[in-house]
Amino acid sequence: MGKKQKKTNSAPATKPKGVLGSLLSRENIEALVIAIALALFIRTFIVQAFKIPSGSMQPTLLIGDHILVNKFIYGIRVPFTDIKLFDANTPERGDVIVFMYPEDESKDYIKRVIGLPGDTIRITDKQIFINDSPFNDSHGVYIDPFIIRRGDFNGNRDNFGPVTVPPGALFVMGDNRDHSSDSRFWGFVDINKVRGEAFIIYWSWESPFKNFRFSRIGRLIE
Repeated sequence: MGKKQKKTNSAPATKPKGVLGSLLSRENIEALVIAIALALFIRTFIVQAFKIPSGSMQPTLLIGDHILVNKFIYGIRVPFTDIKLFDANTPERGDVIVFMYPEDESKDYIKRVIGLPGDTIRITDKQIFINDSPFNDSHGVYIDPFIIRRGDFNGNRDNFGPVTVPPGALFVMGDNRDHSSDSRFWGFVDINKVRGEAFIIYWSWESPFKNFRFSRIGRLIE
């Protein structure tokens, strides 16, 4: 009689058990990596969220407004450099832009474009002149009736220039003209340092979980 063959018991493959095992499945990890990569791509090249920390752009933007900035509109740059992969539009007068603060590029500022390359900017008793013509300042708000004279403390606020905007630069101001640190005090903005154009308010509250401003949500920034 032939020898009986021994049966070998092979254990079936087991799947990770429990909630942690499910979360660490290959499919979930791949989906997470793709989601993170997509989020980083969108934030770097297309849209980025910012929060308004000061009142320099009031009443257009209030403290506590959360906004989205279109980073694609002025062209795409290689991350962490000023190298453009391609040019798109250039900032226009009246655009509300986010840019690296010239005196500390680790900070982002938001202001409105007033002067373009080649423009001569002058301010006399709060009236803005561009190329010797009065500027129709439809967004500017002046709260303080007092006129600060040239040479006085903070004198550039109400009387400034004339200065000519150099090539590749912008002259910017906050809409809250009497309470804004802008090109009147620290100079021009390099166009290559512009992050993008602010276009919509997606959330707004006076402070976290206090005084929600639902009426501002979805408001386009003009």
